[in-house]
Amino acid sequence: MNLAQNQSSELPSSPDKQNAKNPAMSTQTKENSENSSNQERQLPIPAPSHPRQYRAIGLIQAKYKLTADQLTQGTLTTTDGTEIEAVLLGRIISLVKNHLDLEKNHLWVVYPRTKPKTTHLHVQIVGVWEPETLNKTENVVEQSTEEVEDGYFSIRGEVVYYSQEKEVIVVKIKQFPRKEGDKPKFFKLTLKGTLPDKPLHHFWDLKVRLVGETLTVEEGTDLGALPVKKKPGSKRGKGRPGGKKPYKSRKPTPRNTKTIPPVKKSIKKPSK
Repeated sequence: MNLAQNQSSELPSSPDKQNAKNPAMSTQTKENSENSSNQERQLPIPAPSHPRQYRAIGLIQAKYKLTADQLTQGTLTTTDGTEIEAVLLGRIISLVKNHLDLEKNHLWVVYPRTKPKTTHLHVQIVGVWEPETLNKTENVVEQSTEEVEDGYFSIRGEVVYYSQEKEVIVVKIKQFPRKEGDKPKFFKLTLKGTLPDKPLHHFWDLKVRLVGETLTVEEGTDLGALPVKKKPGSKRGKGRPGGKKPYKSRKPTPRNTKTIPPVKKSIKKPSK
């Protein structure tokens, strides 16, 4: 039973639909597919399969505590006592019900999210990495929990805001559409840290560390500039949509004109 489900919604924007379904798997041959599948099971966060694969995924060692009576909503309490809002995605609910002792710490595979204009972190739980107890029936050499980095996050996307003074980085991340014909969706993630000069509208591969409930950038690689979409009519001047200048009459209306009533003249008749 492989329980670290890493088929993130943050998938590469690639025309290869078959690879897009599983970004860590090559589908050229059955043998290659099986080898890549084994490789994916050996890593909770596999290496990106596309140079500009968007994603936001990480690992948190913590206890999961239910909120009220709802299993899907709760909090993760980390080893340093930090509480982080969390929700369980559908694919892991049965696992939590039937296989995990929630009184113990587990290494959770999560998608991070931050609320707009804040660094307040909440996460979506998509898996748990505990191969030494949950994969006993599989003849696969897995990394033990001790060999996997707690608090490590892989963030890959476009930097759309940066303040060196405030040490704030906002990354825009594209979610690959789940169904054909759907438009891709985006979300923004707020991080703490600094980057080299002029990082805006470049695609960055960021190695991030969870400190308390703050995602802090430890290392970043600039993977190049992304095309900036220009607003319609930006070259033709201001005015109507599409850049057309507002219509002006050829004969301007005179200002401050007054209507003068006609002057009546009295005509005297000649005397007889």
